Amino acid sequence: MIFFYDLHGQKVRLTDERLAHILKHSEMQGQENLISETLLTPDSIFPSHHDPAVHLYHKLFDKTPVTRKYLVVAVKYINNDAFVITSFFTSKEKKGTKICPQ
Repeated sequence: MIFFYDLHGQKVRLTDERLAHILKHSEMQGQENLISETLLTPDSIFPSHHDPAVHLYHKLFDKTPVTRKYLVVAVKYINNDAFVITSFFTSKEKKGTKICPQ
C-alpha cells in the first residue's frame, strides 16, 4: 500500500489492488509521483456525477507518456478515510461544479 496526502493534508491510501488496476494502462507505469503531485496541488477538483463522495482531482502536465494531458485521480472520502479508486490521463477536465478552486 502507498500513502499520499491531499491538498488539505489528509492521508490518502492507494491499495495494491487499486494500483494493479491503474497499472493495467501502460502509460500509468511509474506515474506515482504525478499522482502525488495531483493530489497535493490540483488544478481543479470536481465531484463525481455518480458518487458525491468521490472527488476527481485534475492536473495538467505538459509532458506525460501520452503527450500533454490532464491526470485525473479519483478519491473516495468516507468519514475520516480516503482512498484512490483510479487514475488516468485524459484530454480535458470532467464537467461539473468545481469544488476547488472556488
